[in-house]
Amino acid sequence: VKVKIPFGNKYLDAIFSVPEKKPIYGVILTHGAGGDMNFPHLVSLAAYLASHGVLCLRFTCKGLNVAYRTKAFKAVVEYLKLSDDYKLSGVFLAGRSMGSRAAASVIRQLSQGDDDDDGFIQGLVCLSYPLHRPKLQSKLRDEDLLLIRCPVLFVSGSADEMCEKQLLEGVVSKMKAPKKIHWIDKANHGMAVKGRTTNDVMEEINAQVFSWLRENVQLQHK
Repeated sequence: VKVKIPFGNKYLDAIFSVPEKKPIYGVILTHGAGGDMNFPHLVSLAAYLASHGVLCLRFTCKGLNVAYRTKAFKAVVEYLKLSDDYKLSGVFLAGRSMGSRAAASVIRQLSQGDDDDDGFIQGLVCLSYPLHRPKLQSKLRDEDLLLIRCPVLFVSGSADEMCEKQLLEGVVSKMKAPKKIHWIDKANHGMAVKGRTTNDVMEEINAQVFSWLRENVQLQHK
């Protein structure tokens, strides 16, 4: 279902992937610095989640400024929260690369404000989180991660040139939130792995994301 989400004086293009049964939970998903919501990995994940009963709303926000992307993400969260068509118990925010930085930033800002005490945001999924620029490991983009309290899943390639394995493990060990890292063996920042097809890699990612979502939703219902 295609929708236009109001954002300031503009609109963001977005697409709902809707499960057959009425969903209780949703995932809001966005792309990295290049591309848009039709990036194959996002399309694949959205279809997988919807086929497993999770609503997925993916959106496009062009713009290479993280603050701008964060504002756009917030507008989408607000839109879904107030939606009459889908009454959800909670959502997970997810993004690829720069999109995951924006998602982390939204969660930090909302948790510091007073407007997310209702627990609508259940967790964060970071696909290829860009912890640092290539070859610039001294400057880590970890400030939001260290302040987040909700569950976080990282899915990263073990050969990601923007997220060195030991550095991410170091940051994660300092995080206060419940967290998990799933390494895609030998994958680069674009999740390409020599000797494996894109579909094969995406199946691994999709299954990991869904099983983590399910674990966390169950945990909160106990």
